[in-house]
Amino acid sequence: MKQSSMDESTRPLLRSPLLTGIAVVLGTVLAGSLILAILLRFSTVAEADLPYFTYGINGVALVSGGWLAGRRAGYKGWLYGGMTGILYVLIVLIVGFLAFDASIRVQPFLFTVCATGLSTLGGIFGVNTRKP
Repeated sequence: MKQSSMDESTRPLLRSPLLTGIAVVLGTVLAGSLILAILLRFSTVAEADLPYFTYGINGVALVSGGWLAGRRAGYKGWLYGGMTGILYVLIVLIVGFLAFDASIRVQPFLFTVCATGLSTLGGIFGVNTRKP
């Protein structure tokens, strides 16, 4: 008798550390952007301070996504966290290139290094918080 009504073929996809990590990153960025938009509209937060908030939101999202990817993987947290950061950077660059016609500059390279570093750090911490 099966305990779950889920098909066996969908279980590995739902347990994928990369998909879990990238979902957490995108969800955190979306929620943070929504909160930031509300703060911008209904408080005295200036638009000049917007880059600091967006860097902070992305940083928290990348560390938490890497942390959960590492925790979900159970081993090689640095690898799963780093791959989560690289995947997020690729998504951001593709959206920026296709939607906003952004050109290739030095800033995306710096963003890639920082994003990969933050999510790798999160993966290292995440794999060490898993219960044996």
